[in-house]
Amino acid sequence: MEINDENLFSISIVIIIGLIFISIVRVIYVIYQTGKPLHSKSQKPMSTLIVLGSGGHTAEMINVLSALQKDRFMPRVYVAAATDNMSLQKASVLEDSLVDMNGGKVVSAKFMQIYRSREVGQSYITSIGTTLIAIAHALWLMIKIRPQVILCNGPGTCVPLCVIAFLFKVVGIRWSSVFYVESIARVKRLSLSGLLLYKLKIADQFYVQWAQLQRKYPRAHYVGSLM
Repeated sequence: MEINDENLFSISIVIIIGLIFISIVRVIYVIYQTGKPLHSKSQKPMSTLIVLGSGGHTAEMINVLSALQKDRFMPRVYVAAATDNMSLQKASVLEDSLVDMNGGKVVSAKFMQIYRSREVGQSYITSIGTTLIAIAHALWLMIKIRPQVILCNGPGTCVPLCVIAFLFKVVGIRWSSVFYVESIARVKRLSLSGLLLYKLKIADQFYVQWAQLQRKYPRAHYVGSLM
């Protein structure tokens, strides 16, 4: 049977439509599954990516980590913006304290930095290029780390990482559960990072520290003050 150009074009269109349909179904499935509680039958530790940030984000994250069952969330990888050395120093102090508590037993932890999409005061035109670089760097980090759990609480650096984690779910590379804790400084409305992850349904579990926020965003879980 001879296939002419018209038939080849028709077959290509059918294949493209089929791929688009499969992609849409997969995205809907991922969104449906996102938000369900994390149930792990295995008691093995889960590799965890922890996103830190300046302006109080790191201090809040340290408080969140203090309530975690550490041996369930390891190895831990801490990520902060390339210009934010202070946050990684605080995380290092936390990990050192865990070593002391464990009688000198080494705790598995790594510290990494990621490019910022936009620095304070940077023009929006030049930020286009830096945003593309930041996304490429975030993709490289996610391919390298491939965490099972992502913990974040608002720094802008968490958005590309979480978006890439969502895409990894869609294409089947890794199913990373995203846990987002909104900053206690957000009393009446979500931060831009939080709003994006909430509206796009990227965060599997979304927590707020003020009851009025939970009433405004009903899919969020009110946990009270973590400070």
